[in-house]
Amino acid sequence: MQSVLRKVIVLVVVVVPFIATLLAIYLLWQRAVNWLDLAILGVMYTLTAFGVTAGFHRMLTHRSFRPHPVVKFLLLVFGSMALEGSALEWAATHIKHHAHSDREGDPHSPLEGFWHAHMGWMFRVPDADPQFYCRNLVDDKMVVFVSRTSLLWFALAMVIPFALGGWTGLLWGGLVRIFLTHHVTWSVNSVCHTFGKREFETKDSSRNEWVVGLLAFGEGWHNNHHAFPRSAFHGLHWWQVDFAGYLIRVLERLGLATDVYRIPAALLARRAINEMVLTDESVAPVLRESMKVPATKL
Repeated sequence: MQSVLRKVIVLVVVVVPFIATLLAIYLLWQRAVNWLDLAILGVMYTLTAFGVTAGFHRMLTHRSFRPHPVVKFLLLVFGSMALEGSALEWAATHIKHHAHSDREGDPHSPLEGFWHAHMGWMFRVPDADPQFYCRNLVDDKMVVFVSRTSLLWFALAMVIPFALGGWTGLLWGGLVRIFLTHHVTWSVNSVCHTFGKREFETKDSSRNEWVVGLLAFGEGWHNNHHAFPRSAFHGLHWWQVDFAGYLIRVLERLGLATDVYRIPAALLARRAINEMVLTDESVAPVLRESMKVPATKL
């Protein structure tokens, strides 16, 4: 019974925002939209995207930085507004993904098909157990509180756009925003494990895809992330746009984030040289001798 109920809920969460987006496209074509609606969409998308990327992902799951309690609470709330599950569920699922990435047990590997990786997995895979995958978070009172009150924060994410823009505000800042946030997030699981470039050799099929990098506020540099999971910054080059990373830098400078994890320069340099050795055998002997880098993959 619980399995059927879960599938029904997932179906509603997927279908309703999709239908609403089709309606929004029709209204846009008819020019029945105003700048306030689009502004509400932009603000709500930005807040929830930061909640998922900087909050649920880097702060909560990978402990890439230590936030001020107020910042932590706000990021958890913004992440909950994305309607991607509670903070505990999100973190447990993502940790399970890293533990079994593109192998048996991975919740959303494209090895079972692009559709499965993008959204089909939600209809099939049982929830990851937070008690097993993120026991430390189960003992975090703030995380538990925000997780248990997830429906409240989702309701708030609907009330705010409606209060600001009426029914059209709810359409654009609520349902269309959910549709965009969902599919951009899911694209990290599907697109970024199927298309794009690999800067580092990892034990999975993760790839860097710049379009997803832009839309997902830096999460599209997914191969970088799988190579250095705890790094607070997924964009490792100046041209790799990483809005979540920029936010973390600002928080750090304001004293609102500490213990920001950066990849040690020596490790990054050593990893880069290994990649050169692995991809360009014409220079491999010289590099291995001069840098004393093993020929094996990291």
